[in-house]
Amino acid sequence: MAESAPGYLATVAAAYDGVAEVYAELFADLLDRQPLERALLSAFADLVRPLPGPVADLGCGPGHVTAHLHGLGLDVFGVDLSPEMVALARSTHPGLRFDVGTMTALNLPDRTLGGALCRYSLIHTPPADLPAALAEVHRVLAPGGHLLLGFLATDEPGAEVHAYDHRVTGAFRWPPGRLAELATQAGLVEVAQLIRTPTDGERGRQAQLLARRPLGT
Repeated sequence: MAESAPGYLATVAAAYDGVAEVYAELFADLLDRQPLERALLSAFADLVRPLPGPVADLGCGPGHVTAHLHGLGLDVFGVDLSPEMVALARSTHPGLRFDVGTMTALNLPDRTLGGALCRYSLIHTPPADLPAALAEVHRVLAPGGHLLLGFLATDEPGAEVHAYDHRVTGAFRWPPGRLAELATQAGLVEVAQLIRTPTDGERGRQAQLLARRPLGT
């Protein structure tokens, strides 16, 4: 099970440092096998493209999704806890910006992002610390800015959040409704949810939550 903050951040960073090259090879073409996720990323890009401010891929790993968003016409940069992941991303995508950093304390001014992507990057956050992480994302989103959050859903609707044996380090599955509630409490408004059954090799239901910071807030 993941540790409490701030200890879990160092644990997660070290775990992904140790598997960075293998991870990059395994997931380089992942989006090619995920048509629903590609469609939602395209919709996300359409929503945030007209907004002022760049898009941050938070927990970008080796940068393959950051590059995909760039290909959709977004001004995008990546942030990741793992220095090894960031080094790989910079090497593979030298024309894009990648920074070492944490979603719990982003080195960004208030209201500066048109969008934020957290694609399976908050799953390692202990449940008690997740509201603060969502509040930090809300802080940096501009009014009207969108958050797209990917995570593993609990197997049964209404089930409680629970830890599971992630292949890299401790992680949590969430009831989609509960995660949407936390986003709302952080000041975001739910726009859409996508939940699908797992395909071969996936370890549970895959969920996406799209939310936005309301105008005038």
